[in-house]
Amino acid sequence: MILKRTSFTIFGRLRALKLSPSIVLLWLVMAPLKMVAASEAEAANPQVKLETEKGAIVIELFPAKAPVSVDNFIKHVNDFHYDGLIFHRVIKGFMIQTGGFTFDFTARESERPRIVNEASNGLKNLRGTIAMARTSAPDSAQAQFFINHSSSSFLDSKGDKIGYAVFGKVISGMDTVDAIAVVPTSGFSMYQDVPIEPIRILSARLLNPEVWVARKDPEPAAAAFERPVPIR
Repeated sequence: MILKRTSFTIFGRLRALKLSPSIVLLWLVMAPLKMVAASEAEAANPQVKLETEKGAIVIELFPAKAPVSVDNFIKHVNDFHYDGLIFHRVIKGFMIQTGGFTFDFTARESERPRIVNEASNGLKNLRGTIAMARTSAPDSAQAQFFINHSSSSFLDSKGDKIGYAVFGKVISGMDTVDAIAVVPTSGFSMYQDVPIEPIRILSARLLNPEVWVARKDPEPAAAAFERPVPIR
């Protein structure tokens, strides 16, 4: 009923402009199609759903801004790398991190190469964004990632300081992120801020594979040939 009333209102305004009936009819036909196209454009980015033991988290990825990070993340998702892994580092008011360990802290190593740091892409570490975890070496990110529980500008690139590359954001399930962020934590072996009760990712799935085009993986570096030193 609301749609009909709106249509008649627009129709009346178009007639008031003294447009020909054919132009008015064409506009009424094309307008809904433009609205559908705009809606599809908004959903053009890849989305990944994490089913966790605290609930679901849906993440929108930004391949235009972080093509290497997004490609790397989706390929890990499609290889089922994240299924069964835990959030092994949780700090309320900071971030929740995952991607490297099972419930008994057995490391799950990535089979993919380390990637270039894309922290200079203009995306900021704001609450709800997702970024690649790494060591102190800028180009060391591989499979681990974190979701920002709060905005942390000190993680962004600034001047000569290289930050942590943001490549997506949570579009559904921040309540799940909040629930994970407040669980009790403790130290475990050499690790700190480990949830006392393990919280697993039950599954990680790409929701709209039709919008993602995989990047070509770089060729593996040729093995170095060490020439023997002749005996004299």
